[in-house]
Formats: sequence, structure tokens, C-alpha cells
Amino acid sequence: MRIRSAALAALLTSSLLTATPASAAPRVPDDINADMTTATNVTNAYWARNWTRFFTGTYQPPKVFGSFRRGVRQPPACGGSRTGFGNAFYCVPGDFIAWDFDLMAGGYRSGDAWVYLVIAHEWGHAVQARIQRSLVPRAQELQADCFAGAVLFGAAAQKTLLFEDGDVAELRAALRRMGDRTPWTDVGDHGSAEQRISFFTRGAEGGVRACLPTASRLPR
Repeated sequence: MRIRSAALAALLTSSLLTATPASAAPRVPDDINADMTTATNVTNAYWARNWTRFFTGTYQPPKVFGSFRRGVRQPPACGGSRTGFGNAFYCVPGDFIAWDFDLMAGGYRSGDAWVYLVIAHEWGHAVQARIQRSLVPRAQELQADCFAGAVLFGAAAQKTLLFEDGDVAELRAALRRMGDRTPWTDVGDHGSAEQRISFFTRGAEGGVRACLPTASRLPR
């Protein structure tokens, strides 16, 4: 995935966030650090631009802790407790998003779409913390997958993100990997690979409203 050059100036001049700089996270081929920053900026920009279409109140972005890595940077504490390695998460008490660089790099070797999916998914949990509880179902992880689909395909539709050949296949493969083989997810609370693909597709095709409970999908 790549940010569209025509939208780059607008993104850089707005109040966006920056993921951990390269000095704290060693580079791998294709510049994973640049993709993490782009994924952060594109996701934040989508919610900032479209928030009032779906929700009340003013959008405020979560903080971005960015990467941590064994031997380089410790995971941040969340709610007074230290978190572990091999994870990506949204911390509710601290209102921030963080991820293990090695987790990102492992998925990135199969394609850059992994980074965009993980960040958009965790941002979805930050969105859940900002909206009415009645809009958040029990299957919070699947809703976050749905939000990720809505954001990435919504950004593409709004010309701030460019899908490259193979990106859609990469996204589906990443969701299958998360559902089946990733240690930091659990089928019991994140859903099976098939469910995750289904909910991501729901958001990609139907947008944010398709991710909300049925009673909230009335036309506006």
C-alpha cells in the first residue's frame, strides 16, 4: 500500500501522529518504519475526516507509543501493569496504541498490508472507547476488524491510500494468519479466520455503519 502523493501534503500539514522513529526500530526491506508511519497517518486522517458522519462529539486521536522491541525498547505499562512482548494493543487507561516491532516485521515479510491492518485494527479499539457503549457489540475484536476494513477501503475511496497489486490478497492472508496462528490473538475472543475475513469484508464493502449494531445502521 502507498499513500497517494496528491494527498500527502494535506496529511502532513494536519495534526497527525508519528510512529516510533527508525532509530528505535531497525529498518527491514521496503522500509517498514515508513509504512508504520503512513498507516498511522492514513488511519487517523480517515477518522478525523469522517467522524461526524457516524458519531457525535469531536474526534480526538489516541496517542501512539509505536514500536517496542526486545533489547531495544521496553513495552509500555498499561493501567499500572507492564505488558509483554509479541503483542500489538490499544491501552484503554492510557489511551495509546503500541506494537512489538518484531511482530510487525514478521508479518511484513509477507507484504506491507500487514502493518496497515494491525494499526487500523488497534485504532478500531480506540474508536470503541470513544463511542456510546450501545454501539459496541460483545464481539469487540470482530468489530475492530470491521472498522479496519472500513478505514482502509474508505481511505482508498477518498484517494488518500493507494492499493497496489496483491494488497487485497495480503490482507486476507494476514487475517487468516491472525485467526489461526498468531500467538497474540485467540480464537475465543478474536474469532476464527473465517469470521475475521467476513467482518473485515463487511467493513470494506459497507463502511463504518456496517460495523455498528443493526439498530444503528439507519440512513442519515
